[in-house]
Amino acid sequence: MFFSLGTFFISLMSQINEFGKFIVFQAELFPLFFRRVRWKIVIKEIYIIGVGTVGVILLTSFFTGMVSAIQLYSGFHQFGIESFMGYTIFLSITKELGPVFGSLMVISRAVSSMAAEIGTMRVTEQIDAIETLAVDSKELLIIPKIIASIISLPLLVIVFDFVGNFSAFLIANYVLGINPITYQNVILQHLILTDIYSGIIKAFVFGYLISSIGTYVGYITTGGAKGVGIATTKAVVYAAVCVFMFNYLI
Repeated sequence: MFFSLGTFFISLMSQINEFGKFIVFQAELFPLFFRRVRWKIVIKEIYIIGVGTVGVILLTSFFTGMVSAIQLYSGFHQFGIESFMGYTIFLSITKELGPVFGSLMVISRAVSSMAAEIGTMRVTEQIDAIETLAVDSKELLIIPKIIASIISLPLLVIVFDFVGNFSAFLIANYVLGINPITYQNVILQHLILTDIYSGIIKAFVFGYLISSIGTYVGYITTGGAKGVGIATTKAVVYAAVCVFMFNYLI
């Protein structure tokens, strides 16, 4: 029993120590955002993170919208309130599903790549070589990725919202037989601005968080090829948990 408690306590202290190092790392990054930004690298990263994830976002959002329409109809039809399906789906996608699912797709597609790339550079001493040339490795490798994520994720979430709601509209209209005019009018009657921009704000926050986690985990990688694999797994898990946690808090 005491051994188990001791192991748990040591593990807890280790996690707290790791979190403290992450906060210190973010504090070190903060001034770098106000220095010269390497926009050529940022644009390249936007292409990798944003354009590279569009296909996955389109597929995920299309099927998410269809499933949402079918599942909600089965419940709303029992109470004769099918006309409210449109607004309910719009609200759930723009405020919750869009930012969360969009972030998860970026995590699986881009954040894992960030951790693996930077982790490989760390274990092969490429980062040390950059530092010996009097170049700030954080400014060169990390800041462009974070800025690109902050720019890309909100745009991807907007795409997710549009495609998801469009596919839900198609299912509601052509499969479930709901009047398209009524479907649209209910959305317009109840829609408020916060329904739209709250999800976009989440996307900005998530973009910063997941890229910060991915780059940090990669930057502190040790242990050769095996360490890179462990770091990539950690980055994906930590970033995903962080998204769900902050989705509740925001």
